[in-house]
Amino acid sequence: MEIFDKLKILADSAKYDASCSSSGSNRKNIDNGIGNGHVSGICHSWGADGRCISLLKILLTNACIYDCKYCINRSSNCVPRATFTSREVADLTIHFYKRNYIEGLFLSSAVIKSPNDTMERLIEVASILRNEYHFHGYIHCKTIPGCSQELIDKLGILVDRLSINIELPSNDSLKLLAPQKEKDGILKPMTYISKAIKVNKIDKSRYKKNFVPAGQTTQLMVGASPETDLKILKLSEKMYQSLKLKRVYYSAYVSVNHDKNLPTLEKPPLLRENRLYQADWLLRFYGFQADELLNEKHPNFNTLLDPKCDWALRNLDKFPIEINTANYYTLLRIPGIGVISAKKIITARREFLLDFESLKKLGVVLKRAQYFITCKGKYFYEVQKFNKNFIETNLLYTERNTIPQKKFEQLSMFDTLLPTKEDTIKCLTGSL
Repeated sequence: MEIFDKLKILADSAKYDASCSSSGSNRKNIDNGIGNGHVSGICHSWGADGRCISLLKILLTNACIYDCKYCINRSSNCVPRATFTSREVADLTIHFYKRNYIEGLFLSSAVIKSPNDTMERLIEVASILRNEYHFHGYIHCKTIPGCSQELIDKLGILVDRLSINIELPSNDSLKLLAPQKEKDGILKPMTYISKAIKVNKIDKSRYKKNFVPAGQTTQLMVGASPETDLKILKLSEKMYQSLKLKRVYYSAYVSVNHDKNLPTLEKPPLLRENRLYQADWLLRFYGFQADELLNEKHPNFNTLLDPKCDWALRNLDKFPIEINTANYYTLLRIPGIGVISAKKIITARREFLLDFESLKKLGVVLKRAQYFITCKGKYFYEVQKFNKNFIETNLLYTERNTIPQKKFEQLSMFDTLLPTKEDTIKCLTGSL
């Protein structure tokens, strides 16, 4: 098979893996090498300066020994199969880089013979790039569940980031939809990588080089199994706390196979994916806990409002908040105020008392914040009353860019629930 025929198959097979993001590491070019890793990021991600960074994102092979029911590459599927040699992947990466198509490599793989055999092939790709081509650009590789710790060590000193996709949020779903995989085979390598990163930061003599300097990530599938948003979010929270993951990615389930154990979905649950990303920001940067955002009575996110607005409406006893006296962490809980604007508020009010016009200039999204704050003890002039029905109805119409009507109860316009443009911006910027 020609190499570009392989590329067509294996690039298309890689599109279901969402767990690639900004690199988070610096790898300087040395000794007249090629490329350099940069903290601004890699392909299909937004850099700190707003750029979309390019990345060669492919599978080493889509010929898999596993028969996971949700996967397009399951062994029982009749699909075109292809396998790159390690040299072919390395050559493609260098050729694409020299043509300025990419700035790094995201390499994953199906399990071709065994976890260890597949890992050895991934290591060979990274070794050719680093040691033969002296490529110092960003490399993100998948760790194959069930592989040996020795192979993780070898790959970890060659790449910037490692990731292992959990995919299914519970052991029951794993047994049902991916019976050949084991929970320990996924969690043990993740735990080992986490500990090795920590040890390497304290004592670099173990590896002689940086071990996975950009940390590790994982991916959870949304909608393939019956777990609630609460279950998924609590799992993410636990991994952030115990494994110190850089990022958990959420992937809306795409119905590519027919199986009695899989749900029949006309469209991927993109709005649900959006809500989980928004909640993920609240966990990582806003000081929220999963149990605050959801509970047994409300196990799934509101389809009409983002998680922060929904939390605020369920906790109106904590509002309104006086903008000139609230501390930083209290400001972060106000809808429409993000991390950057909260810091600006803290700095600006050292000089003068803030009013609503000042907040606009500081980047506060007043169309949400106005219902939950006071400035100098006064409400925003458009806030007619402070009660849940009034606030919720106006927020709903505002979120959908619709002028409020007098009869607030009419909500039939929301039949089609897809992420709005603002939903997408929130997920990219993390500003809630």
